[in-house]
Amino acid sequence: MAVSDSDLVEADTDPGAVRRHRTLFRAVKRRRNPPLRRTDITVTDEAAVKRAVKAASLGNAMEWFDFGIYSYLAVTLGHVFFPSGNDTVQLLSSFATFAVSFLVRPIGGMVFGPMGDKIGRKKVLAFTMILMAIGTFAIGLIPSYATIGFWAPVLLIFFRLVQGFSTGGEYGGASTFIAEYAPDKRRGFFGSFLELGTLAGYVGAAGLVTILTSALGTSGMESWGWRVPFLVAGPIGLVGLYLRLKLDETPAFQKLEDESMHRASEAASSVETTATGDLKKIFREYWPTLILCICLVGAYNITDYMLLSYMPTYLSDEMGYSETHGLLILIATMVVLMLVINQVGRLSDRVGRKPLLMAGMLGFLVLSLPSFLLVRQGSLVAVAGGMLMLGLSLVCLLGTMSATLPALFPTQVRYGSLSVGYNLSASLFGGTTPLVITALISATGSDLMPAYYAMGAALVGVIAVAFTKETARQPLAGSPPSVATAREAAEMVESQAPAPKF
Repeated sequence: MAVSDSDLVEADTDPGAVRRHRTLFRAVKRRRNPPLRRTDITVTDEAAVKRAVKAASLGNAMEWFDFGIYSYLAVTLGHVFFPSGNDTVQLLSSFATFAVSFLVRPIGGMVFGPMGDKIGRKKVLAFTMILMAIGTFAIGLIPSYATIGFWAPVLLIFFRLVQGFSTGGEYGGASTFIAEYAPDKRRGFFGSFLELGTLAGYVGAAGLVTILTSALGTSGMESWGWRVPFLVAGPIGLVGLYLRLKLDETPAFQKLEDESMHRASEAASSVETTATGDLKKIFREYWPTLILCICLVGAYNITDYMLLSYMPTYLSDEMGYSETHGLLILIATMVVLMLVINQVGRLSDRVGRKPLLMAGMLGFLVLSLPSFLLVRQGSLVAVAGGMLMLGLSLVCLLGTMSATLPALFPTQVRYGSLSVGYNLSASLFGGTTPLVITALISATGSDLMPAYYAMGAALVGVIAVAFTKETARQPLAGSPPSVATAREAAEMVESQAPAPKF
């Protein structure tokens, strides 16, 4: 009687069967887990890895520069683009426009993500860079409400939608790009540069807005100064596009493409190849991991936007700080995070992603309320101390998440799955954070609502991290092992060689 693999799997629990058929079981084990050959292992080119990290990080920096500008100019843009009246209504209108771009991010993710799994990461990332630059630059050219009335907010919303659509393909692609280029044992370190770009974008936006506000004053900013940061994004986008077009496709995608071409000659496999990256396949086969991704990203995004986007508005509207002083405190906090974020990424390669992710989530759960109580005291030292407490919790997430999320999904659907999961979560929870917090404070009268909101998000994050599989120092699912040197590859092959028998 023929014995199938499934029968042998059942028999694995029977030691007697294993003793009687040792040769057969060894053959099945080797077929399921064939030993690595030297050609199976990717040896990375460090110069190419650094170029990839630079191009991906610059694009991410531009994305958050754009979003940071809008956040830090929320009060000014409310006055420029919406009818005069109640200041709170204008601020809510401005934040609603900030949030509206997140409505189309999932659509962008569903379009660009599967496309990146089919035609390549590089081409899609170049296209999203073009769209983002156009959307941001165009906002800087829109006439004010006083000039064209109703059409001013309409045009603002339209170009925010363009930004949101392009962003749908940005983070998933950039994090996938770096993860697939980096050697397995240093993925956390190289991935942390993506979020270094996030902080650099925010610092650049906050710094530029602070300089302009100090130089021009409120009236000058509302007259024309607000346009400058948006117009600056155009040249930055061209530089980022140039860097991305100079890159080669990731080694993992090249190998997947080679295998797909080889399988395409077989009729049975060609159907599978055409389904690669298909949205139905992503939702049908990877929905548990998608839910996990959404929970992780939701907790991370709420805390991120609460601190890096909303806090300047909180300090000016609730605490009575001038816009310039609030931004200067935030800039100082972010500079501290930039100094340590790469060390956090390096640490995650040594101790694992989960311990650092859990530390960050627990930090927000435990420290959010004490941090905001400190901020409420109003003194410079108290405000800086409270923001730094939150910042150190956030950097545990920033330095680790960009290596954690791409490892959730296999290579053939990584870009698509991550783009869908990330942007669904960002749409529901991330971009709505300033709007929700402002509305909650207005409805309850409590200026501690940001702390409670962050604590709720962190609780969800703690549960999600508990269910996340540790992936540090391991190959990406569906990709061959990736190492930094040929010697490391040889040692890996030797370690799998059977021990000699005498």
